[in-house]
Order: sequence, then C-alpha cells, then structure tokens
Amino acid sequence: MRIAVIGAGSWGTTLADLLAGNGHEVRIWAREPEVVESINRDHVNSMFLADSRLAETLAAHGDLAAALEGADLVVSAAPSHAVRQVSTEVARVMRHPTPPVVSVSKGLETDSLKTMSEVLSETLPDGPVVALSGPSFAQEVYERQPTAVVAASADMAAAEQVQQAFSAAHFRVYTSDDVMGVQLGGALKNVIAIAAGLLHGLKLGHNTLAALITRGLAEMSRVGEAMGASPRTFAGLAGMGDLLLTATGALSRNRSLGIELAEGRTLEEIQAGRRTVAEGVRTARAAVELAERTGTELPIAVEVANILFNGKRPAQAVRDLMERELKAEHWR
Repeated sequence: MRIAVIGAGSWGTTLADLLAGNGHEVRIWAREPEVVESINRDHVNSMFLADSRLAETLAAHGDLAAALEGADLVVSAAPSHAVRQVSTEVARVMRHPTPPVVSVSKGLETDSLKTMSEVLSETLPDGPVVALSGPSFAQEVYERQPTAVVAASADMAAAEQVQQAFSAAHFRVYTSDDVMGVQLGGALKNVIAIAAGLLHGLKLGHNTLAALITRGLAEMSRVGEAMGASPRTFAGLAGMGDLLLTATGALSRNRSLGIELAEGRTLEEIQAGRRTVAEGVRTARAAVELAERTGTELPIAVEVANILFNGKRPAQAVRDLMERELKAEHWR
C-alpha cells in the first residue's frame, strides 16, 4: 500500500517506521523543515525520536499534497488540538473519494468535546475513519517490543484493512466496532495518568495507586456508557490496558507532568520546558465539561482540573477525594 502519515511527532514517526518495515510505501508529512531534512538525509527524526534510525525507504515531505499523492491510506497523527486544522488542510489537497483515515491521536476537542474520529468525519467526510488506540509507548514500539492495540470503526472492512496494514510480528492489532469507547478510553486515561503522577510525587504507595486506577477506570466507563460506548471496551486494550500503561510507565508524559506538579512546579513552567504535548492537560478541562453535559460524576477528573487550572494543592485534592460521602461501589 501507499500510506501517508500526517504528523511527525514521536508516535507518527514510529508508526511510519513500522509501516515502512511492513513493506508499504510510506510518506510522512512534517510541518518542521528540520524534521523533513533530518529524516531524508540521516534517516532519523532528530527532534522527536532522536537516536532512533528509521527505515531508509521512509520519505518525508513538507508539502501536504506531495505526501498525500496516490495514498491508499492516511494516518492522522497530529496532536489532538491541531487535528481539525491539519485535516482541513488535508481536505483541500486530498483526492476524492478520500481513502480510509486512521486516527492515532488521543484526546478530545476542547471546544466541541468531540473525539478525533468525529472531527475527522466532519473534515474528511468521504472516507471511513478508523481509530487506532491501546497501550503503546512510541519508544517501545520502535524497539520492536511486543505490543497489542485495537482498530475501531463503524466500517469493519476499513478496520480489517488497517489491521492488516499495521500488524507485524511485534505489533498485534485487534478490531472493534466501538469507536466511541476506543476514542474515549485513549483520551480519558491521560487525565488519570496525571493523577497517578501526582500520587508518585506525593510519595504515596501502591494502595493509593491501585485505588486510583480502579476508580479512574470506573469514571472512564461511566462517561463512556453515557456517550453510547460499550462498558466492555473499557476492560480491554483501549481502556484498562492503556490506563495501566500510562498511569505506571516511566515513559508516560502525562504521569511525569503529574510528578512535576506534585514537586511544586507550575503547569506553565512544565509546559515551557517541553517540546512534546501531554494530552491529559487539555482533556482534563474537556472531561469536566463532558461530565456536566452527560450528568455523570467524575470526581478524579474534577480534582485533576482543579490542580491544573485553579491552583489547588495536590495533597488537599487527595484528602477531598477520600472524604467524599460514603457509598456503595458502582461502575455506573
């Protein structure tokens, strides 16, 4: 297949390398000229995936039309806050009908609270959209460590096409028809991962972390069901699997942000020193609005948002969560 990957951050670059290794003709688009030059000249993305040599057949472009020309499959890998803008640019130069589009960004659009697949269905309405998500640190996928993810679409033929294109000996892809559940799982787990980092920074132990992960999963499932997703999805790779990875793994950008917050740094200080995006920051605000819109209770997400945007002290947030009204354990 001829595949266009739109977005050359660490995840987009890793997936482009994976697809090129699977024998596909892959073109990756980057907005940064230095990234294009680095990939084409040195076969390395020196800005976002340094010291990781890429497939020599992988070609980088700074021109969208050149990257998209003749594509049988398009991978949307821009940060969630940029997906609408970038995909609108894609629509201007993309041939019609649009080939299947694979969304690999994890987040919610802040203003509309729409998932990335919903955004792409609006900006690129001709082609089917497939959401690819699951527990998958870019560095470990690049290193060919065994990884399992899920491809979800209302069009099962498109989901199976993506499954075949991405699957490799170290990268196993399952299919699903629960697009909403897979997208919400990938977005909301980042908020819980920030909370996990806060606990680590406060030097709290495994009891606390286990409670956070379990109740965080309950929050994800609760709002997912209110949005029409299947609760079972949150017990799978895009839910529990991705949450466990992001809440416990040292490579998690969201967890590390929580650690730095608990150690006394401000959000502005942390973000100023980072080149990569911690998607959970924007998603925390969106999650609170989503809870209000759906009438669901998301106490952990609310406290994370209070810490991020209202200056609440992390230790006080933990106390407030623990001292809430006592009740029976429910997932709904």
